[in-house]
Amino acid sequence: MNHSKISAERLLRKAIVYIRQSSRTRCSNHQESQRRQYGLVDRARDLGFQQVIVIDEDLGRTGSGFVERPGFQRLVPRCAAVS
Repeated sequence: MNHSKISAERLLRKAIVYIRQSSRTRCSNHQESQRRQYGLVDRARDLGFQQVIVIDEDLGRTGSGFVERPGFQRLVPRCAAVS
C-alpha cells in the first residue's frame, strides 16, 4: 500500500510497537485491547515498514514507577536516537 505522506527514507527505519497493559487482570479480562495493540504490527506493515519490532515484555506491569519495566527501558533509547 502506498502512503505518500511517509517517505521512502522513513520506511527504511524500524517501526516499534510497544504493548503494555497495567495489570495481569487487565491482560486476562481485556484481551480485545491487547489484540488491538498487536494489530498495530500489521498496520505498520500495511504502511510499508519492512522491519517491525514488538516490545511486549511489560504486559501486566504497572506504570506506577515502583515496578521495573524492561520493555520501556529498551524503547526509550531507541526513540531518543531517532529525534
